[in-house]
Amino acid sequence: MQPPPAILSVAELNRLTRLAIERELPLLWVAGELSNFTQAASGHWYFTLKDAQAAVRCAMFRNRNQFVDWRPVNGMHVEVRAQPTLYEPRGEFQLNVEVMRRAGLGALYEAFARLKEKLEREGLFDPARKRPLPTYPRTIGIVTSPKAAALRDVLTTLARRWPAAHVILYPTPVQGEGAGARIAAALDTAGMRAECDVLLLVRGGGSLEDLWAFNEEVVARAIAACPIPVVAGVGHETDFTITDFVADRRAPTPTGAAQMATPDAAELTQHLQHLKRRLHMDLARRLNTLAQRLDGLAQRLRHPAQRLAQQRRHLEQLARRLTLAQSARLAMLRQALHHHDKRLHAALPLPKRQRQQLDTLLQRLKRATGLLLQQRRARLDALATHLLHLNPEAVLARGYSIVRRADGHIVRASHELRIGSSIEITLAQGQADACVTELRDLQAEPRAKQ
Repeated sequence: MQPPPAILSVAELNRLTRLAIERELPLLWVAGELSNFTQAASGHWYFTLKDAQAAVRCAMFRNRNQFVDWRPVNGMHVEVRAQPTLYEPRGEFQLNVEVMRRAGLGALYEAFARLKEKLEREGLFDPARKRPLPTYPRTIGIVTSPKAAALRDVLTTLARRWPAAHVILYPTPVQGEGAGARIAAALDTAGMRAECDVLLLVRGGGSLEDLWAFNEEVVARAIAACPIPVVAGVGHETDFTITDFVADRRAPTPTGAAQMATPDAAELTQHLQHLKRRLHMDLARRLNTLAQRLDGLAQRLRHPAQRLAQQRRHLEQLARRLTLAQSARLAMLRQALHHHDKRLHAALPLPKRQRQQLDTLLQRLKRATGLLLQQRRARLDALATHLLHLNPEAVLARGYSIVRRADGHIVRASHELRIGSSIEITLAQGQADACVTELRDLQAEPRAKQ
């Protein structure tokens, strides 16, 4: 007898069925009409997707449905990307939905992808053609609808961050039939007028159909041809359009576009205040350093009269030292001569004639010593007289004066001056300021007054 087949429990059957379904049916797209839509307290969505012949249960968990930026409604035709599976506790076949979009968006996505690939091949997305934005724009243009809520957000941001800029609105519809051509025309007008430093192309969030005007080729080519840098702020941060790739800068939101195109006046003011404080500190430190250097130079700088007086004192000290040295030398010679005379008399009494010769030599020595001392005194007097002649105060006392220019340079010739120059005249007693009215050279005619 053959052994009886293995008997499965219901749970084991459902598990094997789920594994078989998930293994044989991968992720796929399914289109249908929404019905019985409910949202649980956990945030999960449960609904039925049906057509004229059949229906299937669906579940879309919170970690997936949070990326859907529109509200599903019963009766709406949708397309879902889902994993076919079996809900084991009840043995019910269902779809675990990962992505949901409105029916018909697949064609729009395909058109978007084809245009993106075409423009990318032509180089419209090349980062090398992107132009830098002006650091401090004086005039900012806005291309959007006057009724758009994004316009109010942009104007509020501009007024807060950079109130010095002028704002020009180029009104255009941003949604609906013909909106793409109207947006392109507004961009052409702004480029032709050339009255702005930067353009903001903005629009609030919406569905793919709402933003489709910014995916049209005519808008992309108008942005590429515009001579003014363009900042695109279309939709929310998760929205991407062809405009974002062609524009010189892409902002996540309209407010982000306004922030990207302008500096923050408050931060700039704070930075300028910081630079001002640093400049004041550097100037004060530099002035203190120069003042200390000037004090040091002033201590080293002495008047010529002081230097002459110092040299005179030094010369007098040398003269005294010379006199003392001469006197000491003569005294030493006299003492030596007296000592040798005594030794000579003690050793051998000299005849009268030798005594006379010795007296004669002694007299000659005295005269020679006196003459040498007189010559040294005369040389010392000549040096003192020469030093006195070099003293500028003595020259000034004889009626001369010292003329200096405004920069302190001593004037030695008339060609060092100009008519109208200010000069300072130092006299024997006091000083005087004067202005040159006429110049004369010994070899030339005097120059006329000017």
